[in-house]
Amino acid sequence: MLAPPVPPKQRAALTLDNSSFIYRKLPPESEKRELQLNDIIVVLVDYKSALQSDGDANSKKTASINAVLSDWLKFDGKSILPAPQAHGDPTIKGSLDSQYKTQADVKQNDALTFKIAAKVVDIQPNGNLVIEGHSEVQNSDEIWEQSLSGVVRRQSIGPDRTVRGDDVAERRILVRKKGFVHDATQRGWFTKWYDEVKPF
Repeated sequence: MLAPPVPPKQRAALTLDNSSFIYRKLPPESEKRELQLNDIIVVLVDYKSALQSDGDANSKKTASINAVLSDWLKFDGKSILPAPQAHGDPTIKGSLDSQYKTQADVKQNDALTFKIAAKVVDIQPNGNLVIEGHSEVQNSDEIWEQSLSGVVRRQSIGPDRTVRGDDVAERRILVRKKGFVHDATQRGWFTKWYDEVKPF
């Protein structure tokens, strides 16, 4: 009985590892791995908003009063008697005419663009990452503070560990300036109170 012929040896699939002379495997620290606690990602914030509000109020009020006191009373110590009006019945007569009209037109455009590194501070049960980042830049007496926090999906993070600010849920951005320029343009407490109360 003849033995079955031996099949030719199968050739391994071509990969960069076995077919390239210049291929080198990346070191472990450069290979892509799952994000973990305290890992750092970069958030690209590009926030723009536009607000337009129109208001028109018109109020007109007219009132008049005409009152006559035709009878009055007097007390002589024992009983109450009608009091004659020797100089005629007292009268009150007046009128009020007021008109209030105001018109407001408000347009506001805001833009905020910056890049900030954020740290993974928590991993939710569904795999979403809770991130938080802070930055402070000081130039002479001027200080620029930036903070960002929120929740981001793993799928929204690119291979270079960057994510757009629009993909951050529960996003909270805080930008604050300190220094001479900010103090010079800041409203005083009386101006803030006056703008809020508007007594006149």
